[in-house]
Amino acid sequence: MAVPKKKTSKSRRDKRRATWRHKASVEAQKALSLGKSILTGRSTFVYPSGEEEEEDEE
Repeated sequence: MAVPKKKTSKSRRDKRRATWRHKASVEAQKALSLGKSILTGRSTFVYPSGEEEEEDEE
């Protein structure tokens, strides 16, 4: 027979969510920085698009 699991504490839940939000915030900051550098023309690296890869293969 199925047994209910123990309840997760609020502090553990909040810690897990804070970690997730921090990671998302860092990634958003990186994306914004890359976008700004592309607009100003100072970027030395741009993610390759899928179309360029397909043309190279043919």
